[in-house]
Amino acid sequence: MDKDRPLLILAPMYNVTDTVFRQVVAACAPPDVFITEFVNVDGLQSPGRPKLLPYLYLEETGVPVWAQIWGKRPENYRRTAQELAAAGFAGIDINMGCPDKAVVKNDACSALIKPANRPLAAEIIAATKEGAANLPVSVKTRLGFGDIDLSWHEFLLGQDLACLSVHGRTVAEKSKVPAHWPEIGQVKALAARLSPQTKVIGNGDIGSREEALRLCETYDLDGAMIGRAIFEDPFLFAERSPWPAMVAEDKIKLYLRHLETFAGTYAGSERNFEPLKKFMKVYLSGFQHAQNLRLRIAASRSAGEAIAVLKAAL
Repeated sequence: MDKDRPLLILAPMYNVTDTVFRQVVAACAPPDVFITEFVNVDGLQSPGRPKLLPYLYLEETGVPVWAQIWGKRPENYRRTAQELAAAGFAGIDINMGCPDKAVVKNDACSALIKPANRPLAAEIIAATKEGAANLPVSVKTRLGFGDIDLSWHEFLLGQDLACLSVHGRTVAEKSKVPAHWPEIGQVKALAARLSPQTKVIGNGDIGSREEALRLCETYDLDGAMIGRAIFEDPFLFAERSPWPAMVAEDKIKLYLRHLETFAGTYAGSERNFEPLKKFMKVYLSGFQHAQNLRLRIAASRSAGEAIAVLKAAL
């Protein structure tokens, strides 16, 4: 992961950063690192395992892929980490930042930020590192639970992590306020003092590659995660994106490639087609009749139907 410039990472997003979309982005303009959608370790170590395995399909594009996991039982983290290491993932990221109410209510993910749950967080990290052996382990988290609480990051920096990724809001703030980048910079300052070997990655409200690099320079960060901005430009990680100048035919063909790769990858699995409709705003915009195409894709009931719509439009 060593780079002359800060690392640029596609942030993990559920029902977005699967192997199919990662392949599309890698072909357009690859980031330095991909991270999978988050997968529950307790589910992976249960009879429900087969339904979760498609979330961990691993492609070969030349871009390192880290697996993101979450759950409650340290032993299941250890077992899952062993499996991920054997599968060829480049690293393991532990989700300690998801603010979903159901997840928090179950004392998982961002609920681990609470002081009472930190002993469990330490057990989870230790178990993951044990299972991962020589594979690097990171944590993705937020600035605090109710309020900004840097004691949480001091705690994490005592766990000898390879990376610490910080989303610049608290759990309570969700996405309702602008990201607090100066406070992410404070986490980096803590790391420089407490755990210099831990890379600190910033995340939140980044709209472009240029903005990511500027924020890294401003706050002395080791890298940045870019998430929702990928919906504006699949060439987001390029130094010069061709996307604004691309014609309708090229955009439709890229969406077609996405859908066809999805259909081929998940043939025979229970992977839901519906989330692929959210990519309409990526590909089908900025040209005449785009809205009509979006309406027809929205009415499609399968990848096959959507593929037929796009082929008819070419």
